[in-house]
Formats: sequence, structure tokens, C-alpha cells
Amino acid sequence: MGRKRRFGRVRKLPSGRFQARYHGPDGIDRPAPYTFASKTDADRWLTRVEADMLAGTWRDPKLGRVNLGAYLTEWIDHRPGLRVKTIELYRWLYRKCIEPSIGARNLDDITPGRVRAWYAELLAAGVSATTAAKAYRLLRAVLNTAVDDELIRRNPCRIKGAGSEPTPERPAATVAQVLDLADRVPARYRALILLAAFTGLRYGELVALRRRHVDDQAATVTVVATVIEPKDGPLYFGPPKSTAGLRTVTVPAAIRPEVKAHLDAYVPEDPDALVFTSSRGTVLRRSNFQRATTWRTTVAAAGLPDFHFHDLRHTGNTLAAASGASLRTLMARMGHGSTRAALIYQHTSQREDASIADALSKQIKRERARNGHVGEKRKKK
Repeated sequence: MGRKRRFGRVRKLPSGRFQARYHGPDGIDRPAPYTFASKTDADRWLTRVEADMLAGTWRDPKLGRVNLGAYLTEWIDHRPGLRVKTIELYRWLYRKCIEPSIGARNLDDITPGRVRAWYAELLAAGVSATTAAKAYRLLRAVLNTAVDDELIRRNPCRIKGAGSEPTPERPAATVAQVLDLADRVPARYRALILLAAFTGLRYGELVALRRRHVDDQAATVTVVATVIEPKDGPLYFGPPKSTAGLRTVTVPAAIRPEVKAHLDAYVPEDPDALVFTSSRGTVLRRSNFQRATTWRTTVAAAGLPDFHFHDLRHTGNTLAAASGASLRTLMARMGHGSTRAALIYQHTSQREDASIADALSKQIKRERARNGHVGEKRKKK
């Protein structure tokens, strides 16, 4: 006869496999969550459970019997400070990438091997590397919270590099191309192109600008809001992406006359009047702007095929960096960085930001002199 176990017990089932049972710290008799091929395997499992109990790290196995889909949905709903577009992205990633394969599983059923298989299945199904990386980061973040909630012991998302998405370099226009593009769009959008490229403001920040956010000489613009366009529902005004987004940016002197001319021609005197609107005076949606400017055709004619509006911001970043500005100053001008960083830069970057604007202004003037630009708006029908 074999020696009786000091902790737990093992019995052979009619199937030939072995079942392990033990009494937990709460006195409840529990079976192992699965059976074993041999008595030795069952004994080893019980030894590990006993060690966890002695070390105080034992946890009720029922805690992990929580459905991933339900937990992830609640995680999104209870996540503080998420922007509407981020919520939309997370829900879409869950529906497209997570729910079909592992959404119905319980948290403690999601092993490192299951995560590796899920990730490989995504890529094999033709999901782009960028989308797969976003889905992986979402799953990892949700399961990190499950660890904090003590529902699972360790996060099973352990694939090195899976959360790093490829970031192909977007094109940056030259000063000449920006000026050419500004010449080609309808006159009411000329200043929008120039400010996007030479101040680096985001589209949402630009269309949220009001007359009072532009100083009397058009020397600076102050960002206090952004326009958010959800896929479902009406657009609305919200805060910038981060506290660092609240900033005042110097406008290059070479384009200030065109900004002032835009204000005179298209913006009512009301301090709350929007600076950039549709031809009907409404908030300028991206889709309306694309149609009004025949964007794809226009950028192609300017020698910038596949050029996105956001690439104007990338252009501004590139030109500003070429002026010799420090990383700190660039981050402040572009509205990047942590809250702490933004508070530090708030009082120290204005002089350096003006230097960036001055360097950009000189580039604009040189390009206009070289190509005969005089800063006049091309008349559009």
C-alpha cells in the first residue's frame, strides 16, 4: 500500500485518469480544475497547492470563472477619462479581434498558449499588424486589471513585441508644396492649410478655434478645445487630448497677414465665432472639408499623392525640428507630453516657440521669393 498523503487525496477514475481533491483554507472541499494522466502528476499538483496555502498566496479558483467578454465590456465602461473615439476603438477591436475567438472564455481559461494561438490566428486571417497590435494591447491592459482585481494570478499576455505596431513614416511636404497646396484649395480654407502646416495644430484643434483664440495681430493662437467626431452620433467640442494640448502657439510672421485676411473675410466679429467653418457657416466636418477641397485630387496635383491632412502637422513637426528647436520646446509646441511636463513648459517655452515661428517665417519668405509667391489668395469660383 502506498503512503497516505498528508494533504489532499487522489483517486483513479473509471476513465483511467486521476482526480485530485483538497480542502481549501475556507474548509471547502475542492477538486482540481482538470484531471491528470498519472497519479504522480496529480500528487505534484496537490504539492503546489499546499505550497501556495502555506505561503499565503492561494486564491479561490472560482474567482477566475469570469467571462472575458463581460469583464472587458465592464472594463471599458468603467475606465475613467477615455475619449469617445478611444471607446469606439476599444469596442470595435473587441468585436472584430477578440470576441470571435476568446470572448466567450473565462479569465482563468486564457493561458499564454491560448493567447499565442489567438494572436497567430489574427495575423493568419489577414488582420493587419497594426490592428493586431492594438487588439493585443487592449487584451493585455484588461488582463492586467484582472490581475489587480486578483481574479487571475499572472497576465497570460507574454508575447514579446506583440503590442508594438509598425509606424510607417508619413510624408512631409516641403514649404513650396505647402504654399502650392494652399493656393489650390478654395480661398476660405487657405489659412487652414497654412496654420496646420506652420503651427502644427491638429485638425480638431483648428476647427475648434474661435475668434477670441487668435490675438489681434494673428501672432498667436491659443488651443483650449478640439472638435470630436464620433462615428455614431453628433460631433461635439471637448478638451484637447491631454493637458499638454492646452497651449499658445506662435504664428510665423510670414502668414499672419493671410490669417488676418481670413478673419476679415470669413469670420463674424463675435468673439465666439468659429474661425473655420463650412460655406454654410457650420462646424467644419472632415467629410465636408474633403469634399469642398476635392482633397485627393488636389493633393495629387500638388505632388503629394496619398497625403493626409494630418500630414500637415507632421510637416510642421519636421520643419520646426529642422529649425534647431529642442525636444522639450517641440513637445510644448505640438501639445505632446505629460501633465507634469506641460506645467513645466508652460512658462519657459514661449520665447523658444517664437524662435521656431521666426525660423519658419524665414523659410516661407525665401520660398515665396524664389517662386514668385506674394501671399495673395488665389481666387476660387
